[in-house]
Amino acid sequence: MDKRMINWKRWLTGCLAAVLFLMAVPFPAYAAEVAIYSDKITRGKTGKTMTVSFTVENRTGNKIEDLYIAFDTSGGEIWDEDAEAMEYGYAFPFEVTGSLNDREHPKSAGTLDKKKTVSLSGRVRSDLQEGYYKVPVIVFQKVGSDSYDQIGYENLQVWITKSTGSDSDDEDEVNTYDFVLGEGQSTPDGVYPNVMNFSINLRNNSPATVYNIKASMVLDPDSTKFPFEINDVNYDRMFEKIAVDETVSLDYSFAIREDTYTGYYPIGLKIYYSDSSTGNELETFETSFYVRVHNKEKEDEYDEFNEHDRTKARMIIDGFRTEPATIIAGEAFDLILTVKNASTSVSASDILMTVESEKASESPVFTTAAGSSSISISSLGAGQSKEVRLSLSSRAGVDQRSYGLTFKAKYDSPEYKNAEDTLTVDIPIKQIPRLNTSTFEIMPEAISVGEESNVMFGINNTGKVILYNVMVKFEADSIQTTDTYVGNVKPGETGNVDCMIVGTAPTMDDGKVKVTISYEDENGEVSQEQKELSLFVSEPMEMDEDMMAGNFDMEPVEEPGFLEKYQDVLLPVSLAAVGVLTLILAGIGIRSHKRKKEQESFEDDEE
Repeated sequence: MDKRMINWKRWLTGCLAAVLFLMAVPFPAYAAEVAIYSDKITRGKTGKTMTVSFTVENRTGNKIEDLYIAFDTSGGEIWDEDAEAMEYGYAFPFEVTGSLNDREHPKSAGTLDKKKTVSLSGRVRSDLQEGYYKVPVIVFQKVGSDSYDQIGYENLQVWITKSTGSDSDDEDEVNTYDFVLGEGQSTPDGVYPNVMNFSINLRNNSPATVYNIKASMVLDPDSTKFPFEINDVNYDRMFEKIAVDETVSLDYSFAIREDTYTGYYPIGLKIYYSDSSTGNELETFETSFYVRVHNKEKEDEYDEFNEHDRTKARMIIDGFRTEPATIIAGEAFDLILTVKNASTSVSASDILMTVESEKASESPVFTTAAGSSSISISSLGAGQSKEVRLSLSSRAGVDQRSYGLTFKAKYDSPEYKNAEDTLTVDIPIKQIPRLNTSTFEIMPEAISVGEESNVMFGINNTGKVILYNVMVKFEADSIQTTDTYVGNVKPGETGNVDCMIVGTAPTMDDGKVKVTISYEDENGEVSQEQKELSLFVSEPMEMDEDMMAGNFDMEPVEEPGFLEKYQDVLLPVSLAAVGVLTLILAGIGIRSHKRKKEQESFEDDEE
């Protein structure tokens, strides 16, 4: 066959292929309401799932509801095995199965306002050769329960390569979508107790735009794994979409935990995303980043050991008692301790226990009676116990409560020399309640039957403990038994008693009234003290009818004498009479004396 014949055959074959292609591909008899296009050619491999993303643009100017998309699987197959003629043929590149979104099973794309990016997926046929393939897609609008109107159509182009079938090839296919954290950033660094504010960059390293992104931080209540206080319910960061190579910022603000240690901490992040804006199924991408925290340093768990010392015994006080059982402040007592080696495998030897007392007002509460403050035990095997006795004295002026005795034990173990343990017991000290009373004030001190007398006095708490529920009872044969409540009286304070006592019978004895003062301690145990006061009760005064009526001046009275009757008049009259008589007598005396003088003068003249 000559060259012209071959060229003629190729031209005829091309024309026939073009006619068949035009007959196979449906042409819409309408003006498209949406435009369909893709900015890049999607690449896939035979036998692998492939996602074709494209943009749908609304050209109507109105919002389109109930949008659906699908593959058009009605195309023909490759009709010529000749490699030169393959470029003129057509083959739908995906396996047509029930899971494929085709005309019979369109995929919902929601509502189209202006434009949006959507995607369709399918498994690439394994029998395809490497090359470019057309992928026809259709856009519908749902108008009934099972009816759709076609409003857009486009042939997209994809590139298919042969899959090698290796594990690495499969892994590459699975990890198509990728995200990069903290690109070009320093590790976030914080110092306790400051608040730590930081941002982490998240870049979409995928070959396509991702949608409905949720970056969720992985929290943990364990401070050794998560160094921040969990104060918020939600630490998710949401994004509507992230384009290829686009970087977004994840902003956080945390308070550092007080109990966290200095160091680097990995913070987990789960990224949920969809390959389309309306995709219902979310994919997950897990990654992490590090933060550095400055706080306290970790304690060395082996700081008490060295290369020669590894294990040691463990000294404990297995129990104790005192003789006497109740210790009154200021008294001496014996303390009996049961010292035990709690280790199940290690013995102890040359045990020396030194005692130290708790202090009150800068002075020890307990002192050793014999002067020695140490106890020695030659050895204790694993699990063994030994009883030791220590004579002690307690201080008199301390408050009533428990006080600590600390025993510092120093001993040797086969693999640990000069080991130390600290043991503590608490010993309760009791105080004797003490009280006295002030002078009894009784008004009046003598009453008749049926009358009342007011009794007042104070109860002084002279001890070191509170007197609880103090009550006073007055009892005698001549009075009505009377109780009065005083209440609680604190050390150094006074409770006042003020009550009325009613006489019920005449006093037939010495007039003593028994006063009983009762009180409770902190355990509810009741104690009493006895006092006495004097109060006399007499018979009631007899009264006749006139006295009952209030006529208390009706008794007969003798008639007064003359002098009693007129004493108020006679007295001044008598005094006046005495005065006049005195004047008369004085006048007579003067006159007689004058006459005597005249007589003597006359006699002298005659001589």
